[in-house]
Amino acid sequence: MGLVVFLLLPTDPKEVGCSPPDHHGQHIVDHRTHGETGYEDVSTHQVVPVVGEEIAPLMTDSDEDVEERKRPPREAEAISFFGALRIPGVVEFSLCLFFSKLVAYTFLYWLPSYIKYVAHYDATQSADLSTMFDVGGIAGGIAAGVVSDYSGKSASTCAVMLAFSAPMMFIYQTYGNVSLRVNIVLLLMTGFLVNGPYALITTAVSADLGTHKSLKENSKALATVTAIIDGTGSMGAALGPLLTGLISGPSNNWNHVFYMLIAADIISMLLLMRVVFRELCCRQT
Repeated sequence: MGLVVFLLLPTDPKEVGCSPPDHHGQHIVDHRTHGETGYEDVSTHQVVPVVGEEIAPLMTDSDEDVEERKRPPREAEAISFFGALRIPGVVEFSLCLFFSKLVAYTFLYWLPSYIKYVAHYDATQSADLSTMFDVGGIAGGIAAGVVSDYSGKSASTCAVMLAFSAPMMFIYQTYGNVSLRVNIVLLLMTGFLVNGPYALITTAVSADLGTHKSLKENSKALATVTAIIDGTGSMGAALGPLLTGLISGPSNNWNHVFYMLIAADIISMLLLMRVVFRELCCRQT
């Protein structure tokens, strides 16, 4: 029934040939205390005098006011590429997403191969087990969004998760092959911390920066800001798997790969420090 109403219910009486309701009804009254006839506005109970057969206006508009109302509203111009870069936080979050996506997409493409090499599972088991990283990432994205909305500190939320994800990757590298259960738990926790900031930056942070107060209500910057942030992150997503293949090499040296991922995660966190300090200072003041 809700779907039927959504699809078939007219949104305006004019669509079905009916006149719109008069919510500000007016009626003629005999204002005998002043000896004149006028009409009364039901919503304000004010009487407007009638001169002859015409209603005398309470206020008269100047010619300039009339011409100003006739002019079409001036549309805001779309922001330029360099203008979008000058919005506070765009450069920091763009570079942060570069390294965050580098880590996330390296796990996405190379994790089954790593599990197969280290835990000695077959290809099917390794691929199935690697999905636990994505499951943890779903929960991490939701948690990052909730915390960011509750606290109003997107950069601080991302920085805290990035700070914990670096040691979490080291723990997974060290103890991930102990048993299947340990591997699953550590993958869930790693995906939670790695994908949380990545999901938050590409969605809520991009929207917030695209409607930043420095734009003075110019709504034509959202697409440009989102493209800059997500495009910069996509470059990291392409670079991470490429470097992994070069670093691991034929000998499958995964220790150096994890060192690269941990270093990228730390750099991503450090890039947000200026925005984090700005959030903390603004909140204190």
